[in-house]
Amino acid sequence: MIDIHKQAFIEEASDLLTQLESGLLELENVPDDVELIAKVFRILHTIKGSSGMFGYDDITMFTHDIENVYDRIRNGDIKITKEIIDLTLAARDQIALLLTGNNDKRIIDDDVTKGILTSFRDIILDFNAGDKSKTENEPEMENKKVEKPFGNLLTYLIKFKPSIELFQNGTNPIFLIRELTEMGESIVLSRIDMIPSLEEIDPELCYTYWDIILKTKEDADAIKDVFIFIEDQCELFIKTIDEENKLKDHEAFHSFEAILLEETLMGNYDVEYLLNAFNLILEEKSITKSVTPKKAKVKERVESTGEAEVGSSLRVSTEKLDELVNLVGELVTTQARLSQLANQRDDAEMITVSEEVERITWSLRDSALNIRMLPIGSTFNKFKRLVRDLSGELGKEVELTTEGADTELDKTVLEKLGDPLVHIIRNCIDHAIELPKEREKAGKPRTGSVQLSASQSGGNVIIEISDDGAGLDKEVIRAKAVKNGLITENAELSETEIFALIFAPGFSTAQKITNVSGRGVGMDVVKRAIESLRGTVDVKSKKGEGTTIVLKLPLTLAIIDGLLVKIADDHYILPLSSVEECVELTTNDIKNAHGRHIINIRGGITPYISLRERFELTSERPDIEQVVIADVGGNRVGFVVDEVFGQHQTVLKSLGVFYKNVKGVSGATIMGDGTVALILDIQQIVMNEDALQNISN
Repeated sequence: MIDIHKQAFIEEASDLLTQLESGLLELENVPDDVELIAKVFRILHTIKGSSGMFGYDDITMFTHDIENVYDRIRNGDIKITKEIIDLTLAARDQIALLLTGNNDKRIIDDDVTKGILTSFRDIILDFNAGDKSKTENEPEMENKKVEKPFGNLLTYLIKFKPSIELFQNGTNPIFLIRELTEMGESIVLSRIDMIPSLEEIDPELCYTYWDIILKTKEDADAIKDVFIFIEDQCELFIKTIDEENKLKDHEAFHSFEAILLEETLMGNYDVEYLLNAFNLILEEKSITKSVTPKKAKVKERVESTGEAEVGSSLRVSTEKLDELVNLVGELVTTQARLSQLANQRDDAEMITVSEEVERITWSLRDSALNIRMLPIGSTFNKFKRLVRDLSGELGKEVELTTEGADTELDKTVLEKLGDPLVHIIRNCIDHAIELPKEREKAGKPRTGSVQLSASQSGGNVIIEISDDGAGLDKEVIRAKAVKNGLITENAELSETEIFALIFAPGFSTAQKITNVSGRGVGMDVVKRAIESLRGTVDVKSKKGEGTTIVLKLPLTLAIIDGLLVKIADDHYILPLSSVEECVELTTNDIKNAHGRHIINIRGGITPYISLRERFELTSERPDIEQVVIADVGGNRVGFVVDEVFGQHQTVLKSLGVFYKNVKGVSGATIMGDGTVALILDIQQIVMNEDALQNISN
């Protein structure tokens, strides 16, 4: 079993690799962005420095040469090119293989690794050769040491206090401090007041902590990255000091270092107090080591200005989150039972307690579900690399844009959404977006556009994937469907129904099969995956202008707000997010419809489905029934029930393997009295052929 600390490293390193890929793709568009170059260098430096601590020496060695190239890029010696970006992306993929190779037994391709390293080393060799040639042609300079000026630097006070058990996971804090000192001029002060007597000391525990003064061009994020793999095992505060930049030159910096060291020998000290006193001395133009400022106790508080605190977030395993949500679900069920008992006994005091428990339960439910919510932008960003590589492979120019990246979705839904989006985007690039020359002939820009957008609508998230390609040809789709026996030649289909045919198993209009698509399995996978998430897929397209695929997904799969209804002696749940209103259906309304399943609502005709007939219930219907009007695929459809009780917090439970193929039912929930209520899938009920026939009649 993998060590928990090594597992934490793998997770953190995987996040860094994701950031690296994103940074490289951005850098390709703005190769002169100094901040992006520094970000890429910092990530590579962090991976290199931390991998060796956890036994990944191969990653350390592999990353070293790559870091050297980006150090030269950072200094302006080498320019970013597409070839360097391609090479770094390949190196990023290889690091990912090296990172997880021991776990899933994937074989690392040594030839690929060697090829990448050789290419990076050639870049350095070419630079050195050019630099040497340039130096030989310049006049010989005097042999003297040239100090590199500080430039626009910041001075940081860093307080690093590792956990006393830090050594037990194999971490050596000296390596971290050494990495800090490589960022610029520094003063390192060891605090040893926690070290016990020799008789009590445990050599396996870390008693020392440090104050570091660092003058560097790097920002606070770069400093935090040094401690990224032990952020939950240390106290770390980073604060900018010396706002007047009194320590800019070397002489002043080393003079202040002498004062600090002297005060350290004399006992406790306050760095900021000493710096203020030192500034006063500088103003008087007399720097002296003999000055002993008044002692001041080191402040325990941390001011918010100019500081960064590490450890404000916590990584929690998915299993623990799932367990929490399951327990909250059980609490919701128990609370419903308590409310029902309180109302049955008509006990005012018990009802008050029940209402208070209900309030707390609802708040706990919302908090537990919010913990599982993640911004969809993390998923969107993964497709930038896909679009870049695929468009290059197919000889096309495609730009991916995103909107609504902050829209949040349940982690479970988000994880299952990746594959459907991959299939859709691959089809967009392969089938929809034309080659550059074809686009120019059609009066379009050479670069095609694929847009991913997300927005929240009630209890659902709407995801749209749009392109400005060739669009869908209705006649070609229809002819292919007739050829495959999906429809008859005389079938009358609406535009929506024709476009829906592309989701049929084995359906494809591609003229030839490629490595990307053409086998007719992609869109079928999309539909099944989205329906398994209780979502819907809609297609809009115009020939020559482009296509938009709209995915409508629930925010969460764990607990939903439902509308509790009753038919005969059984209870059912309809998704409340789809419900628009409830109206009465009388015997006269049924007679006036002359046998058709329609109802007049404020002058408009709305079709409805009788759930009593749909479920073949033989009990007598009441004189006045209720029609629940819902939005199904953009259409208003009614569902006739005997009685409507109102909103109900619904904990979704699986029906099990024996009922997984039952159409029109997506799950079940447990009522307060212990009985089971089925959760209706209104989308499938409407799509049922018998139901559609009843509506049309």
